Amino acid sequence: MDRPTLDVADVFRRDGDTYRDQAGPSLSTAQRRVMTAIEQCRTAALGGHVEQCNHCGHTRVWYNSCGNRHCPTCQSLARAAWIKDREAEILECEYFHVVFTVPEEIAVIAYHNKAVIYGILFRAAAETLRTIAADPQHLGAEIGFFAVLHTWGQTLVHHPHLHCVVPGGGLSLDGTRWIACRPGFFLPVRVLSRLFRRLFLEALHAAFEAGTLQFFGTLHALSDRQAFVQYLAPARQAEWVVYAKPPFAGPQQVLDYVGRYTHRVAISNSRLLDMDEGQVRFRYKDYRDDDHPQKTMTLPAGEFIRRFLLHVLPAGFHRIRHYGLLGNRHRKEQLARCRQLLGTTSPKTIASASTSPPDYRDRYEALTGISLRTCPVCRDGHMLIVEHLARARRGSAITDTS
Repeated sequence: MDRPTLDVADVFRRDGDTYRDQAGPSLSTAQRRVMTAIEQCRTAALGGHVEQCNHCGHTRVWYNSCGNRHCPTCQSLARAAWIKDREAEILECEYFHVVFTVPEEIAVIAYHNKAVIYGILFRAAAETLRTIAADPQHLGAEIGFFAVLHTWGQTLVHHPHLHCVVPGGGLSLDGTRWIACRPGFFLPVRVLSRLFRRLFLEALHAAFEAGTLQFFGTLHALSDRQAFVQYLAPARQAEWVVYAKPPFAGPQQVLDYVGRYTHRVAISNSRLLDMDEGQVRFRYKDYRDDDHPQKTMTLPAGEFIRRFLLHVLPAGFHRIRHYGLLGNRHRKEQLARCRQLLGTTSPKTIASASTSPPDYRDRYEALTGISLRTCPVCRDGHMLIVEHLARARRGSAITDTS
């Protein structure tokens, strides 16, 4: 299996200590933990094992992964498992992709209030979709969807937005009919935008009154109620960005999309080009330039690390959530009812996480179809574990295995 020649971990290992010294107390505990996890990922610090081919004697060393959800190296297996579980939830109907974005004034507040603001973003977007969909003037149905939080733009700036994947229809409010939306059209985005803005700002003001928002540095003045109200005045008048992308071509394209978006982190290793003389160069898409969308950006290593760490989520915060018909409590029954009304067959049974193979090699093969047991050299033998490597003692140096 080919690996990128440069990892985010390489940048952290080379420049992480310098950045820690410079950032000082402004670096949160959560950010420090993410840095350490990425630096130690697939190194001797986390232990591992030695494998040897029983046919040709080829030997290789596997170091353990950190498993951190912010680590670009650790998402493939988690992504594959999540997609496998979603196969049982896809309906035979048109699907839409709706994106909710908050204006810059809100993004600035969100940086120091991630759990509160991101939570409001989820609730406001979900209530907006469900309310407008239930309105008989639009769809008149109970819908189901999942939402994925992204907090970054292509250049790693702080850009909170929510991706929602929604079937193009839902159950009638009495549960007796499947109501499909018009082909190629889900819900009017201007109506969605106006309601989303109102619901979000109402929740934001409620959070302020409840004292759950914190303001630091240049935003400290917003602790005053009048200053807070004045600061949000432009956001109350602006058109908030809600847009619906063209519908997916079919269920398989939905799953392909899910695979790209659900377990994405701020930047993938494949976008990194090189690091030299304290600089990091990477690819990005400029969506405002239709003629030359692919561009490169060079940042000082410290700035690259700072931008990456902007997107560390609060501990325990769920960035993938299900709503309506896909809510956890009655998901199975609701999906069965939808399929009955759509006249489609039930999906094949998917093994639950509790019954998945315990060995990571078996899980990997079950999810990807690629065997880690076959010898990569002779292709005839099997790789057998011949030695287990203990985790390094705390404080031991990290071995760079990139």
